[in-house]
Amino acid sequence: MLARCSTGTLQGLEAIPVDVEVDLGPGLPALHMVGLADTAIHESRERLRSALRNSGLRVPLTRVVVNLAPADLRKEGTGFDLPIALALLVASGQLDPKRLLHLWAAAELGLNGQLRPIRGVLAIAIAARKAGAKALIVASSNAAEAALVQGLTVWGAGSLTEALLQLDPKSRPRLPPNRVAPQPGAGQAAVDLADVQGQPHGRRALEIAAAGEHHLLLVGPPGSGKTMLAQRLVGVLPPLSEAEALTITQIHSVAGLLPAQAGLMRQRPFRSPHHSCSAAALIGGGHHPKPGELSLAHHGVLFLDELTEFPREVLDQLRQPLESGEIWIHRARMQTRFPCRITLVAATNPCPCGWFGMADNRCTCRDSQRRQYWSRLSGPLLDRLDLQVVIQPASAQQLGLCYSKPAQHQQPARAESSSAVLERVMAARSRMRHRNPGNLSNGSLPVHGFRQVVQLKPEALTLWEQAIEQRSLSARGAERSLRVAQTIADLDGKTSVDAGAIAEALSFRSFDLRV
Repeated sequence: MLARCSTGTLQGLEAIPVDVEVDLGPGLPALHMVGLADTAIHESRERLRSALRNSGLRVPLTRVVVNLAPADLRKEGTGFDLPIALALLVASGQLDPKRLLHLWAAAELGLNGQLRPIRGVLAIAIAARKAGAKALIVASSNAAEAALVQGLTVWGAGSLTEALLQLDPKSRPRLPPNRVAPQPGAGQAAVDLADVQGQPHGRRALEIAAAGEHHLLLVGPPGSGKTMLAQRLVGVLPPLSEAEALTITQIHSVAGLLPAQAGLMRQRPFRSPHHSCSAAALIGGGHHPKPGELSLAHHGVLFLDELTEFPREVLDQLRQPLESGEIWIHRARMQTRFPCRITLVAATNPCPCGWFGMADNRCTCRDSQRRQYWSRLSGPLLDRLDLQVVIQPASAQQLGLCYSKPAQHQQPARAESSSAVLERVMAARSRMRHRNPGNLSNGSLPVHGFRQVVQLKPEALTLWEQAIEQRSLSARGAERSLRVAQTIADLDGKTSVDAGAIAEALSFRSFDLRV
């Protein structure tokens, strides 16, 4: 007897529909798997036998052939366990074939029949809805994630026995709704920009980066507050839209980083990989391509601390994704796309010892050492870092404000909070949405679109042209500085870019002459 059950296999961020076909025929008891299945799927034969037996179900003592169609598509993962088991039960007469009509299934089986969660359930649920499925049955830990897809009935089950009860309308138990676990960090106090004392230039750069989605480079000695500033950028970014939150959740689900029972991710991601990470870990890749740190930071912040400690060949692979906002990973049999529209924040010391340019003249590095240190960053990469800021250490007086006790009936002196900065960022974003095509920010707007909307006053144009010649700016560097000036004008509520905005934007390009 032949039976079918539908499921999906991951290919990048998408899930491709797969039909699981099971046929029982004459011959010695054996289970044969065909259809370009990976090792984890082939090992499901042993899991299936034990799970069926320990669930009180009959294991067919005959020849079983399992085909995963389409046959020319490579399949991977353990989510095929449940659909194979359901199709096998139908083929052996233990389950009514009507129960699998318009049904998708995806879960791993334990030896005791328990259903275990898998990665990428959200993508499978989206593919099921597109394919016209009416219901999807998954492990209980994946139910909240799959339920994010509208127009699809999701059943969560803790075991194979419970899954069979869910398929029977007469005996289907009324299970309580799955509780959505709190998002990582949701119960923690968010870091606030008010914690940063002093650093007016760095704080202004952070505000401009948040408003226009501009990439930021922070250069300063150890302990000057570079990491502290970078960590507070997420707090001044606008809240996620529903579409953005769904995309971020799907990326983390495919990567296997979504916690059990998690629902929609409401916080913008902040990723900070170590400088020893490989190109595949940063960009994405692998035999079955998975998203890297760049895509995991989509619609959020990617923080590269100790930038000059990253291998140059790894950093240079960031150049194209920073421009396009997406990564294409090519393999012999497939092409995979991962989105990566991020705000990059990079931090580094000014020299190997870290103290070049300080007033006390503590630097012990030779000129050749400093040149070699900066040679690890290519000119094209620096061109893409719109804001380049030198961070000076906080003074003793500024540090003392953090710990001084205020007088009676007096509030402690604090810097401007993240919420106050966020209000200005939201207002600037609103101006961009009404002016820019596609509601894009100034930093992500295509070149032809930006040229159509930017308005320069005559004195601003003259100053910008002079800066291009005096600083020998590349075409990209000149255009990026103009985008920063437009964002400054948006933050100041101005309809056109004046000379003041150009001058301030040029003050944030401190390292063009080092290239």
